[in-house]
Amino acid sequence: MRAAWYEKAGAADEVLVLGELPTPEPGPGEVRIRVAASGINVGDVKKRADWLGFGMSHPLVIPHSDGAGVIDVVGEGVAASRVGERVWCYHAQSYRAFGTAAEYVVLPEKLAIPLPDEVSFEQGACLGIPGMTAHRAVFADGPVSGRSVLVTGAAGTVGLTAAQLALWGGARVIATVRSASDADMLRTKGIDEVVVTTVDGYEGELRALGPVDRIVEVAFDANIALSAELLANGGVIAAYASTSPEPTVPFWPLLFVNATIRLLGSDDFPVDAERQAVRDLAQALREGALGFRVAAAHPLGEIVAAHQAVERATRGRVLVLPGA
Repeated sequence: MRAAWYEKAGAADEVLVLGELPTPEPGPGEVRIRVAASGINVGDVKKRADWLGFGMSHPLVIPHSDGAGVIDVVGEGVAASRVGERVWCYHAQSYRAFGTAAEYVVLPEKLAIPLPDEVSFEQGACLGIPGMTAHRAVFADGPVSGRSVLVTGAAGTVGLTAAQLALWGGARVIATVRSASDADMLRTKGIDEVVVTTVDGYEGELRALGPVDRIVEVAFDANIALSAELLANGGVIAAYASTSPEPTVPFWPLLFVNATIRLLGSDDFPVDAERQAVRDLAQALREGALGFRVAAAHPLGEIVAAHQAVERATRGRVLVLPGA
């Protein structure tokens, strides 16, 4: 099969290789997916670059955990009726060597989730890590109907997904973005209370909209002081990213509002939480409450450019199309 891989960590243009590898066969309890679209996450490019210095997890890695396509072969113990099923997948390269940047990927059948016929493979490839992370951030501490949810960085893939899921869940959604065009995009999704953080006085605008019950946080270290001001008593900050690995926390302001800080590592969510996320994401998709911005869809031969686009913080999801 045609695939992209790396055998050492480093810059995309130095380590990514394009070529032929043996087509994998599914083992017991596994399925093989012919990949139509492969989604690239920030975590995928960070692992390739070895940003935390952990080194290579496997001698050869086909990157990308998210994708969508059609099941073409099933292993022992998997219903034959799954052959031909349109699916999206997640965790393909979480604790595993071979992800979705290839014509085929093999993974446990529970990670291959039915994709509604009306949802494109490109949209399906966006679900994975952003969908699971956003769902956990919004719903880990219970229903949000009638509550206020602040989503920071809501133009990003996880943020946009979280904002849409919170709205779908019945919350009042407040979002922050960095540009007027991003604010306009969110309003087309039904999110009207949008604050542009590059405008002077945005902190006062946020204070006027608070307090909030939940905060979905993309920049924990940068925003924690303001978050402590905005949080309602008993509120939750659910953070999935931080610029600093050792952020300073305003202990007393957070204590006085009985705050909960929830940190989200998408590779290790509880099994029950993942199952609920899969159900809810499917329902939101069917109801038309969830959609993603695709910034670019590169053929597999342009995977270096695709990784570089993610590293430039391109707005919207960047995909690779293995069959193109």
